[in-house]
Amino acid sequence: MGDMFGDLFKMLGQQGPDAWFQTATQLALNVARGDDGDPNPQPRERQRLEEFAPLVGRHVDALFGVSSPHEVTAVNRSALTLAALAQWRPLIAPMADSRATSELDEIEDGAMMAQLAASLGPLFLGFQMGSVAGHFSERAWSLSALVLPREDDTRHLVVNNLVAFAEEWSLERDEVYVFALSREFVASLVLSQPGTGDALRALLVDAVRESAAAQGDLLQRLQGMMNPDNLASFMSNPEALLDEIELPGETDATRAINAASAVLSAFFDAAADEITTAIMGPRPSLSEAWRRHRFSDARGEDAAAALFGISNQGPHHDLARTFVSDIAARYTLSAFGALLRVDGLPSDAELKDATHWYERVTNSPLA
Repeated sequence: MGDMFGDLFKMLGQQGPDAWFQTATQLALNVARGDDGDPNPQPRERQRLEEFAPLVGRHVDALFGVSSPHEVTAVNRSALTLAALAQWRPLIAPMADSRATSELDEIEDGAMMAQLAASLGPLFLGFQMGSVAGHFSERAWSLSALVLPREDDTRHLVVNNLVAFAEEWSLERDEVYVFALSREFVASLVLSQPGTGDALRALLVDAVRESAAAQGDLLQRLQGMMNPDNLASFMSNPEALLDEIELPGETDATRAINAASAVLSAFFDAAADEITTAIMGPRPSLSEAWRRHRFSDARGEDAAAALFGISNQGPHHDLARTFVSDIAARYTLSAFGALLRVDGLPSDAELKDATHWYERVTNSPLA
């Protein structure tokens, strides 16, 4: 047994502190490539998407009264997966620093087992993150499918996923391209703002901490199984540990991040719909298709959101759509320029009282 654990410690030590992320990347790309090999978008489709980008960008600038880049990068699933991993890494990294306790020191070789558990824990996190990131890109159009702060305003759109969506719902590709561009341009502008990003990161601290607590439970179970009596069972079926992981229940932290992310997502939808209508005329079939696509059979996006304590399903999304609709009807969508500020995100209480949010952000010293 000593020789075996010695070999494991040597292997893990050679992998370095980023082994968990390397594991995540390798697994994510393997999942993202899928059965079709993840082909690149057809040149004509990529060019058509790029042709609409400057026009959409000007409408986004007019909505916020700003000047922003109008570039877009047409990608395949693998490229979106890599972009997602790069953006998510700073938010997930604290979980990789979790350390197993040494409660097994009282039993023979307990310290060794605890050390092994602490070494393997981050790798399990890498497995989880890699699987989530790979499946995220199966249907997602862009990073805007998940409301998280961004390190930059780079925009990636998976053209093949847009084409598949248009074909599935019998829609014109041009209208899908304009809507997808509008949503991603608005999302990238808002989520890359320092103020908004800082506010979201503050909300995510507690949510990610709760996810880290779940990871800690994993390590404790790992320690408990790694003794002479249970080691054989663990080696034969290590996935059994992951089957027992449960997401934390609803808390103040999850309610806060869900309120903010739901309103942001609903605003992205409303802005994309308004811009698409301005460019191409009303597209009710597109709006309905997107709504159904977004909230049905979206396991990849839902799992990615859950990694950060965010729920992509639930009544808070209905409240958020009503919230955005009410503000837009009274004050137009330009009122959501407040979302570019550190104090612009709505609270859970304000989710049910849009007027209170509007009065607060309008009278804010930062307005």
